[in-house]
Amino acid sequence: MENLITAPNLADPDGFYETLIEAHRDLTEEESADFNSRLILLLANHIGDWSVLQEAISAANASGQPPKVR
Repeated sequence: MENLITAPNLADPDGFYETLIEAHRDLTEEESADFNSRLILLLANHIGDWSVLQEAISAANASGQPPKVR
């Protein structure tokens, strides 16, 4: 990955996490999924660089896959 920043890069990661969790408080599962979708689209638009977005999608996809058993 060339353009995607994967090293810690948040000035206040705990504050961000707390704010994100608070934004989901009292939402139904469907509302929470809708919120996540809106947030992803807003952040993707902010990034704007298609190659970075492709890297992020690939990284998220790879990290969510269980290890292959041979």
